[in-house]
Amino acid sequence: MSTTATTATTAADHAGSYQLGARRVKRLGYGAMQLAGPGVFGPPADPDGARAVLREALALGVDHIDTSDFYGPHVTNRLIREALHPYPDALTIVTKIGARRDAAGAWLPAASAQELESAVHDNLRNLGLETLDVVNLRSMISVHGPAEGSIEAPLAALAKLRERGLVRHIGLSNVTPVQLEEARRIVPVACVQNMYNLAHRGDDALIDLLAREGIAYVPFFPLGGFSPLQSDALSAVAQRLGASAMQVAIAWLLQRSPNILLIPGTRSLAHLRENLAAGRLQLDEEALAALDGIGAA
Repeated sequence: MSTTATTATTAADHAGSYQLGARRVKRLGYGAMQLAGPGVFGPPADPDGARAVLREALALGVDHIDTSDFYGPHVTNRLIREALHPYPDALTIVTKIGARRDAAGAWLPAASAQELESAVHDNLRNLGLETLDVVNLRSMISVHGPAEGSIEAPLAALAKLRERGLVRHIGLSNVTPVQLEEARRIVPVACVQNMYNLAHRGDDALIDLLAREGIAYVPFFPLGGFSPLQSDALSAVAQRLGASAMQVAIAWLLQRSPNILLIPGTRSLAHLRENLAAGRLQLDEEALAALDGIGAA
């Protein structure tokens, strides 16, 4: 990484920052998954538009991009390299390994030592890097969500790649609190990335635990994923505050806990700007009470 990011206040600055590995990053980042084709498989219909979104994210102050070489596969990482390489010194790129795609686009486990090493090299090559900043080990014991089972073997293999200098920091994705405890006996954990949003709050206790330990929590599908969040309560709060429903959902996550780092994804320049503008939005007690009721319903 070689170029220097601007020091002027940008849209991403208003949400504050938190530690991720050896760096503090802005709490509003960008997730690149949606830049691949439908179903996160194949190329996008508008590659130039995808590259423009990436460049605009950095122009707006984003310094944390989440990606994986199994998005596409290979598509999002190559778009990132084409759009942003050589990377700004302050940019942290987080990737994931532990899964692969078959010819039909299905998500399959890929957690053997050989598969993990191959995935690290794929990410390095397609991103144009010599070392990966943060690599999340994606548990694939269940494709549908966290499921109990030991992750010691794949994590030990990833730790060896860290010792070789291919990876700086290790995170976890799609894991349970028991697996987090197991992992922390093997390596320092930089972050946990699980599904969490206004309507899906199963990780409330885990987020609080991580906050006490100074570990970042990075929710995926912060806006609902492939089925965007819809709620009468959310819409009512948004209307009262003069914001979009998605901006309110982002603001709620930012106020939920200081260790939450957000990576909302989009292929739209307008939605990118809207998402980052949510860092300015402060929710009052009335709004928070109404929104907290969504997860309790």
